[in-house]
Amino acid sequence: MRFERTITVVGAHVGGEENDVIVGGVLPPPGATVFEQKRWLETEGDWLRRWLLFEPRGKPTLCINLVVPARDPRAHAGFIIMESSDYPPMSGSNTICTATVLLETGMVPMREPETHLVLESPAGLVPVVATCRGGQVLRVQFTNVPAFATHLDTPVEVPGLGTVTVDVAYGGAFFAIVDAPALGFEVKPHEARDLVAVGQKIKAAAAEQLPVVHPENPHIRTITFTEFAMPFEGPGAASRNAVIVSPGRIDRSPCGTGTTARLAALHAKGRIAVGEGFTHASIVGSTFEAGIAAETRVGPHRAVSVTIAGRAWITGVFQYGLDPTDPFRDGYTLPDLWFA
Repeated sequence: MRFERTITVVGAHVGGEENDVIVGGVLPPPGATVFEQKRWLETEGDWLRRWLLFEPRGKPTLCINLVVPARDPRAHAGFIIMESSDYPPMSGSNTICTATVLLETGMVPMREPETHLVLESPAGLVPVVATCRGGQVLRVQFTNVPAFATHLDTPVEVPGLGTVTVDVAYGGAFFAIVDAPALGFEVKPHEARDLVAVGQKIKAAAAEQLPVVHPENPHIRTITFTEFAMPFEGPGAASRNAVIVSPGRIDRSPCGTGTTARLAALHAKGRIAVGEGFTHASIVGSTFEAGIAAETRVGPHRAVSVTIAGRAWITGVFQYGLDPTDPFRDGYTLPDLWFA
């Protein structure tokens, strides 16, 4: 065994979505903010994402978070999210996993019965309340970055599908939200392959026809996810969804940013108010509890502050080694799994 470097990773999942956390072996990237650090990794340090997320070490369903010292003095730690095809500015499932790993490994001191901490994501500060007992994190509730809708009930022309009506909303990334039954779906596991194929077509068409830019950070732009939503039966009820993640797979969790975006769209339509919430379920049956905490503004948009709650489980501790003679040290993808 000959490694020129090693990286220590704590495995974790929330709602079936695997979101591992790097806890050793990687120095913080350059940048005055966590967003600038994310941008540096995208442009100068993308080898790390490819090495850990591409085959033969990674897989399309894996996400990895790099813990960094907070740049904002109000935060306890920062984190940068790496997915199989990009670096989203925010992720709810990755927030829950990162908070759990930080507390259960002692990187941030745990206080029972509740630990209050603030994480700094590339999209902004994320306050967290973790319910803790016996050294374990039993529940993580976080307040997401402000969310807003940009388009409601807007037609998009999708090749092979015709006219599809979408809502577009920001919940940490931009989502095209579509009514699943209107497209013949029930968001059931046997539909997964078809949901991915249709969702990728809708995302591409919506991104082209409905350009969007975050008014406070022009580097956050374009629709990056399609969200299939089952009917909303009102506050306090449960609803199922499936978020399609590039290059072509379904988020196994209920998706925290997707849940946030959906609440922003529902609030903009007058279907849910401050102080109300609902249960959001994933295609595999896992759930998040979500609610609207307050109204606010983001640039010209009416916005909402959303809370999301769920639980993560640590699955193991891993050490990855970089062997200089490995012919696949940079990783690879094949379209049988990666669809790109």
